Amino acid sequence: MTALKEKYVNPLTDFGFKKLFGTEPNKILLIDFLNQILPERHQIKDLTYSKNEQLGARDLDRKAIFDLYCLGQSGERFIVEVQKAKQNFFKDRSIYYSSFPIQEQAKKGDWDYRLDAVYTVGILDFVFDDHKSENELLHVVELKNQRCEVFYDKLKFIYIELPKFTKQEEELETHFDKWLYVFRHLSGLHDRPKALQEKIFGKLFEAAEIARFSPEERVAYEDSLKYYRDLKNVVDTARDEGREEGREEGKEEGKEEGKEEGREERNMEIAKTMKAEGFSSEQITRLTGLSIEEIEKL
Repeated sequence: MTALKEKYVNPLTDFGFKKLFGTEPNKILLIDFLNQILPERHQIKDLTYSKNEQLGARDLDRKAIFDLYCLGQSGERFIVEVQKAKQNFFKDRSIYYSSFPIQEQAKKGDWDYRLDAVYTVGILDFVFDDHKSENELLHVVELKNQRCEVFYDKLKFIYIELPKFTKQEEELETHFDKWLYVFRHLSGLHDRPKALQEKIFGKLFEAAEIARFSPEERVAYEDSLKYYRDLKNVVDTARDEGREEGREEGKEEGKEEGKEEGREERNMEIAKTMKAEGFSSEQITRLTGLSIEEIEKL
């Protein structure tokens, strides 16, 4: 087992996120975080975890695997996920995943179709292309009509673009600020900052301390951390190459079709690199949007 330099777990890794927010002893952390972004009428007092794998109603339907899936005390459904890199159809995937907690509410026999609220919460380690010029990092998406009036208030998509959060410790103002600071900086901290002295963060730092992990948890975390770092390296490399290709395309053609072809080629290159690094086809398709069939042909 290798010696880890960090004192605290990285919450953006699969293991770190589920360790801090996906276990019964630590559910108070998830409740406190979610209550910073939920409307007043849907503040959570308690929640229970449900299975994170959802199967379709028929054998032909695809399954959905969420990072976390939980139920609020009043029946609300929450899908909570960390998305480490862009993928071609991320928004489509969010809509598709939200359909599972809607469909599971169906009742046999006479039913009035009353639904409990469904929330999809995405903690994004990237910025949407169409929001790059905006400073706003919290996006709440609802179903609205042509007059921008809310048509249905029980289906919400909440996205947080973490790279846009640049505040330092002395600039933290709200409880939400402090949570975002934790997501961005926890694994790089050596001590608990003075700005994070609330009881809830005491619980967080205690749960995040790697020295408290069992040997099995250490191994699982190291594997998860390696995947996170490898993925980040692949994405960063592709981004740098993409910028260079984009500059050349702009000089030579400046055409939208050329950019689209460039994006497709970069996705294929990312897929080839990830396959060579040992990533599974499911992991590759989640990042690139390529089909399993396309990946297996590489």
